[in-house]
Order: sequence, then structure tokens, then C-alpha cells
Amino acid sequence: VWQRKEMELLKVMRTIDDRIVHELNTTVPTASFAGKIDASQTCKQLYESLREAHASRDRVIKNCIAQTSSVVKRLREEREKNLDDLTLLKQLRKEQTKLKWMQSELNVEEVVNDRSWKVFNERCRIHFKPPKNE
Repeated sequence: VWQRKEMELLKVMRTIDDRIVHELNTTVPTASFAGKIDASQTCKQLYESLREAHASRDRVIKNCIAQTSSVVKRLREEREKNLDDLTLLKQLRKEQTKLKWMQSELNVEEVVNDRSWKVFNERCRIHFKPPKNE
């Protein structure tokens, strides 16, 4: 149950990345149509949306990792005092599994973000130049 909620939240938060190809195909013209539509504003808005979504997901995942890490630490300390407590051991294992899953989500984020920026750059590089400091 605990993992399902987090997975659903990340799935919803990744919607912009899942739809980027469609978004670019419907709003940014190919080179042959470039003169008919000003894509710079669309690319700028998409750039801002992607940056915001990526930062937001990164914050959420890292916050979950920090919270779960502290729970694991507390459970480990309790476990050292009560080596015979199997319920405590089960709880510790469950939280450790949750922590590993969240840490792996950071790797998934990197892949998702890289893919989105690659697609974005392929279509928007001639229409929009991101600020140098970002």
C-alpha cells in the first residue's frame, strides 16, 4: 500500500514528461512550417514547465528519502535494544525496502529527465535558448 501511493503520485507528476513528444508535435512547427508559427514562446513555457516539474519531483523524492532514512535509523536503534522483537524486524525491513525503492526512483528521474530534455532540445533549440546560468 505505501509504495502504491508514492508510485501513483510520481506517475501523475511525470505526466509532462510522458506527453512531451505529443506537446512538441502539436505546438512546435517542423522546419518547413517554422515561418508560420512563433514557437519561441511555446518552447519557453515548456522549458519553464519542465524545469518546475523536475525540481518538484526531485524535492518530493529527496524529502521522502530523508523521512524514511530517519525512520530506518530509529528502527535500527530500537532493534539493537530488542533483538527478539520480530514485529520490529519486519517493520525495519519494510522501511529499508521502501528506502531502496525511493533511492532507485532518483535514477529513474535522471533517465526520465534526460529523455525529456533531449526531445525538448531537438525541437526547441532553434526557437528558444535557455538562460546560461541554468
